Amino acid sequence: MFFRKTISINTKFVEEQYTDKTVLVTGGGGSIGSELCRQIARFNPKKLVIVDIYENNAYDIEQYLLQKFKDGLNLQVEICSVRDKQRLDAVFEKHKPDVVFHAAAHKHVPLMEKNSGEAIKNNVLGTLNTADVAEKHGVKKFILISTDKAVNPTNVMGASKRVCEMIIRSRIDSQTEFCAVRFGNVLGSNGSVIPLFKKQIESGGPITITDKRIIRYFMTIKEAVQLVIEAGVMANKGEIYVLDMGKPVKILDLAENMIKLSGFTPYKDIDIVEVGLRPGEKLYEELLIRHENCRRTPNNLIFIERDLDFTRQAVAEKIEILKESILQGDDAIKRSFKQVVPTYCDPDDVNCNMESLSEPQITEFEHDSKVPAV
Repeated sequence: MFFRKTISINTKFVEEQYTDKTVLVTGGGGSIGSELCRQIARFNPKKLVIVDIYENNAYDIEQYLLQKFKDGLNLQVEICSVRDKQRLDAVFEKHKPDVVFHAAAHKHVPLMEKNSGEAIKNNVLGTLNTADVAEKHGVKKFILISTDKAVNPTNVMGASKRVCEMIIRSRIDSQTEFCAVRFGNVLGSNGSVIPLFKKQIESGGPITITDKRIIRYFMTIKEAVQLVIEAGVMANKGEIYVLDMGKPVKILDLAENMIKLSGFTPYKDIDIVEVGLRPGEKLYEELLIRHENCRRTPNNLIFIERDLDFTRQAVAEKIEILKESILQGDDAIKRSFKQVVPTYCDPDDVNCNMESLSEPQITEFEHDSKVPAV
């Protein structure tokens, strides 16, 4: 990557943990899910099962893997929504997975602010369904894909993923080893800024950014998936794994650098325009690694957060509150999230406080670097 050293994993050790295992990936056609499938396929699994409700994405990754691995991969694709517990049960009964990567989720912050009931149905209840079915069918390891937006969330998407983490944390008594992997913005994923900026530059601009003060932490899709896969090997019951993502990046610097790397002059050839913060958006993302709250793993870039403990009963009560709010509209749903996720707060309050703080240390860009492939 062009502003931080990439992470590395012990490939041989990790490969041994997935060889001859049946691995199931929910949301297997999405940005993270499809990369999980690409990397896991290299580890000679007994069977790779892709679960996705969106058939076009599922078809694309299926065709890629069939072309690349041909008869060397036992690949199965199931069109299935994690909202449909009965269908999930049938899929798990059919394939008997050893390892489940749960990547299926709604992830776009502004869309979930306006469709918050869907965040509950897909993210929260979908995770609950998948976890229940995994336990029922004796899955050995279950890895939830989480997000930095679950840390002190200011939006429905982040709050929903925090409840998903609570589900994982409440299952330390299970025979299945549940864990979660939390990471930040992924370069090249659907909706990420670099593909958007590239398109805007190609069309002659302007590049649009929500706020010139916006700061984010980044990693590539491959890095994120390497972390997820290695965490799956480490997994102990109820743990939340987080990555040391290095220094934050100022989005304005990223936009200016991309314009220069494309052979143009910022503000002369290609303009940069502020369009205002989106609903639920923070100026600065929370630091994922607070060393007083984390302990290091054998990989010195992967940490385990010391999170709160949750009982199954307490989480079940929280989920009931959310379910009851679904038919009452977005405002009622946001009130219910504030009730069940104590760290959930309004973005305006957070952004006002952030404006008075000194900015995090920013990564300086190498102007002779190349924009990463996305």
